[in-house]
Amino acid sequence: MSVESVLAEMRSMRDPKAVEGMARFGISPNGTLGLSVPYLRSLAKRIGSDHDLAKGLWASGIHEAKILAALVDDPKKVTESQMEKWAADFDSWDICDGCCGNLFDKTPYAYAKALEWSRREEEFVKRAGYVLMAELAVHDKKADDESFLRFFRVIELGSTDQRNFVKKAVSWALRQMGKRNLKLNSAALELADRISMKESPSARWVASDAVRELTSEAVQKRLRRSS
Repeated sequence: MSVESVLAEMRSMRDPKAVEGMARFGISPNGTLGLSVPYLRSLAKRIGSDHDLAKGLWASGIHEAKILAALVDDPKKVTESQMEKWAADFDSWDICDGCCGNLFDKTPYAYAKALEWSRREEEFVKRAGYVLMAELAVHDKKADDESFLRFFRVIELGSTDQRNFVKKAVSWALRQMGKRNLKLNSAALELADRISMKESPSARWVASDAVRELTSEAVQKRLRRSS
């Protein structure tokens, strides 16, 4: 499929009412068609993997086309330069999260970018660093504990960021790491305890959010069963 034919189909499915609803969740209506993620996933399945098409879709500037681009791109062909370019374009949490969870976490640069981006100041680039950590904790089943323990320092540093989209991603990363196994669960709870002592409302929220889930009976029961 060509970029033009894919965009033509997407435009034919536009839903102005859905755009209004998305705006209530912090998604800008500019360049947004109001298409659902299930539809985009279905369209991506029809398209298959297509690196060149993905680049063309991203360049269109259309909100949903960027989400689709991450779904159809080939992580083996994604370069570090492309990741930087796309990250610089992030202007909403769903595009940021979609790129990280559907594409970037499968590239060879994922761990390095998680650390690098978590230290950046741009809100959605910084969020992307922590989202990558969370997605790697879920998807990289073969990674050892040290791969995630090395993220703890930047999680502690990021916990004081008061921006909503950043602090939620920090909590997400900490919680996903703490759900991998009992060792990481214990380490994550120790980190949450340190974070809770900081003179920062954001840090205390991150700590509380993490402790609530990581000490829950459901999580503890699953970890004990799998140990």
